[in-house]
Amino acid sequence: MTRSAELPSARLLIVGPQGSGKGTQGVRIGDALAVPVISTGDVFRANVKAGTPLGLQVQSIIDAGDLVPDSLTSEIVRDRLTQADAANGFLLDGYPRNLGQVGDLDTFLNGRGEPLDAVIELSVPREESISRIAQRAIEQGRTDDTEEVIANRLAIYERETAPILDVYRERGIVDAIDGVGSLEEISARIFAALAARGITG
Repeated sequence: MTRSAELPSARLLIVGPQGSGKGTQGVRIGDALAVPVISTGDVFRANVKAGTPLGLQVQSIIDAGDLVPDSLTSEIVRDRLTQADAANGFLLDGYPRNLGQVGDLDTFLNGRGEPLDAVIELSVPREESISRIAQRAIEQGRTDDTEEVIANRLAIYERETAPILDVYRERGIVDAIDGVGSLEEISARIFAALAARGITG
């Protein structure tokens, strides 16, 4: 099943540091375009809960205190993208998170003749990200989100994930969105950028 020729495709990726609000905006985009939001964390949990072969592999790796390798992460995402609800498009959140995963995703999507249509980059100053995460930690009673832990997570994002944006910028598919403002203001910026590419709900 392929997307109707009359409808623009909506194969999207949302990228931003922790605290950028990409999870919240991702849900809004998915709802508006009627495409599934595919978060690696959610897909991992669904596979583990369902006891799939992939899920069992993930569980054993996590139980051992190790990180899920790129090869397995990519395999799980590929499996998710072949499901019926993603036939007309999708929004990826949290994948690819490094250059190796970009290569894996390219191989898969190009093999299907379905490259990404747009990459939404939510730009938020580092201080703003730290402030938002710290505030969220207080609201949720999370004591593990210390300023040191938050800074370390942001450093990993800057070192490993931010470079993938250069790859997509060279392809001319990145829309840099100012991630500071009200929820509605940021959503409006995102939808205006997508509409300029002919992507509308």
